[in-house]
Amino acid sequence: MGFDCTACHADLVSAELPHATPVAKVDCGTCHESAVAAFDESIHAVARRNGAAHVAATCVDCHSTHDIRSASDPESRTYPLTLPTTCNRCHADEETIAKGHIAIGNVGDLFKDSIHGRAISRSGLLVAANCTSCHGAHDIRKKDDSQSRVFRANIPQVCGTCHEGIHTQFTRGAHGAAWASGQTDAPVCSDCHSAHSIERADVGSWELDTVNECGTCHLDKIKTYRDTFHGQVTSLGFVRVAKCSDCHGAHEVLPKTDERSMIAPGRVLSTCQTCHEGATAGFAEYDPHADKDNRERNPELYYASRFMHWLLIGVFGFFGLHAVLWLPRSAMERRRRHEPPPRPRDENE
Repeated sequence: MGFDCTACHADLVSAELPHATPVAKVDCGTCHESAVAAFDESIHAVARRNGAAHVAATCVDCHSTHDIRSASDPESRTYPLTLPTTCNRCHADEETIAKGHIAIGNVGDLFKDSIHGRAISRSGLLVAANCTSCHGAHDIRKKDDSQSRVFRANIPQVCGTCHEGIHTQFTRGAHGAAWASGQTDAPVCSDCHSAHSIERADVGSWELDTVNECGTCHLDKIKTYRDTFHGQVTSLGFVRVAKCSDCHGAHEVLPKTDERSMIAPGRVLSTCQTCHEGATAGFAEYDPHADKDNRERNPELYYASRFMHWLLIGVFGFFGLHAVLWLPRSAMERRRRHEPPPRPRDENE
């Protein structure tokens, strides 16, 4: 269905041609009432009302003016494969970012190098997440707005629109249960995967970084993990050893008291055997988070560690004292070696 000029420029219905310029501002809400109502509550509209009208996006910035096309048209600015380029006209432009005081900075370059960005630009996947998949289209809101799609509590559900299976696992896990119980500091998808710079989960660098991410919350566990062979090898940059997710799972993380957990007494041996094929029941009794500083949890390790600690101090102290006491004798020996030999006695003397 086509439209003539006056469908948008209603002020020109009775005007003589050629019409005078400039023409009145077009009201998109005449036809797109719901879209304009949503936009009026968005971060772009709020920014314009707060003095950033010279840079904050309006309808024409995303949809253009006379060449407006359907989002399903490959030539459209809002076509899924083109949309990141449209958004990047502002969000990857340093001048616009500075003028608009956009705190998150240049997210365009981060997204371009992410797994979602590469799926769009390199693989041409229409199903890959683009800007509107996470932020919405007309009702884009600040992340601290509870109605925003990227508000912390809403992130798992938004990611779940594409990653439905992962979302199901997350909700069954300890992190999802923590959110369900009202623990707003529990981790969500973006805490582990980031937001705009999401990487492939099977990339070695990401696997190693995940250990650190887990450690930002589980400080006591990362400390004891780093004391183990697994932890020390990952610190050297090797990935072919057990990391947090190898033992605890990734999205359906469960406590060992839950029989579904990978570290539950009935399953821990099979978990160890994924790497150590010949592992026995005795092997699985190994404590991967033994704490040498916790006397109640690991008394044998605690006292062994203290013994070695004081033994080391004693050995260095003894030999240090020995070295100090030997210094005067050593000095005397050096002086003696440098003294001229005694002059032979003259028989006539």
